[in-house]
Amino acid sequence: MRAIWLREFGGPEVLVPGHAPDPVPGPGQVLIDVAHANITFIETQLRAGRPGPFRLTPPLIPGNGVGGVITAVGSDVDPALTGRRVVSATGGSGGYAERAAVDASAPIAVPAGLALDAAVALLADGRTATMLIEAVGVRPGDRVLVEAAAGGVGSLLVQLAARAGARVVGAAGGRRKVDLLPGLGAEVAVDYLVHGWAEQVRATVGGVDVVLDGVGGPVARAAFDLLPPGGRMVSFGLASGEWSPVSAEAATARQVTVIRPDVPPARLRAYTEQALADAAAGRLRPLIGQRFPLERAADAHAAIEARATVGKTLLDVA
Repeated sequence: MRAIWLREFGGPEVLVPGHAPDPVPGPGQVLIDVAHANITFIETQLRAGRPGPFRLTPPLIPGNGVGGVITAVGSDVDPALTGRRVVSATGGSGGYAERAAVDASAPIAVPAGLALDAAVALLADGRTATMLIEAVGVRPGDRVLVEAAAGGVGSLLVQLAARAGARVVGAAGGRRKVDLLPGLGAEVAVDYLVHGWAEQVRATVGGVDVVLDGVGGPVARAAFDLLPPGGRMVSFGLASGEWSPVSAEAATARQVTVIRPDVPPARLRAYTEQALADAAAGRLRPLIGQRFPLERAADAHAAIEARATVGKTLLDVA
């Protein structure tokens, strides 16, 4: 089968197309014919050899999220699963390929009427966005600042916060990204690369009640300063290259609650299922900003690292 190999850590160019043996589902496994592979920012960090949620030891096929059709099952798995459209985590590797064998408990059925590419775009980002909105307890009338609002998670957060009745302020880097935000449900859209963006937010809505921080660094600090006593903040990304510098002591002094969700795996699966159901019902729309054929995985990683992408980036495999 066609696959992408990571044989050494480094820049995007270390992702090299090649061939690999077709995987065979063992006991307790199913085989997925992959139509689309999910790419996350974390995967670009892992490729470079930085620490992350998975330990990777080259050579390997990277990729932790796929969508496709189950075409075979292990000897102890219900054969009725064959033919089912699913999305699935892979356990940390093996996703950038035409086929992937995964634990039979991992796949999640894609609801009828939802396209596979949309489902893959929601596999990780939909789960994260749904979890964050619940964790911070967005309420009608809240002024919610979403950073990295044109990204995969951020674009979903804007929609979910608006649906919850919040007044959404979207912050993104660059005019192209900012122009997308009103169409997602942002009442106010600002460019955090422009000096004075936080003052613009304060002048427009008088500060914010909730910060959903997807940038980190100085942007997170400026967003924190917009919160009044009783405000809530949660960080979900580091588009700036560094996590939020806001300390627990600073948050306590300002009477701001910094939320760090600790969610069991079963609950994470439920969040993914909820995001898929919302999308199937037309209540949530993933923003697929760019897609690359499997062989151009290196180009996809390079685009993400250059901050040249909007929404979700997918690899089209089939």
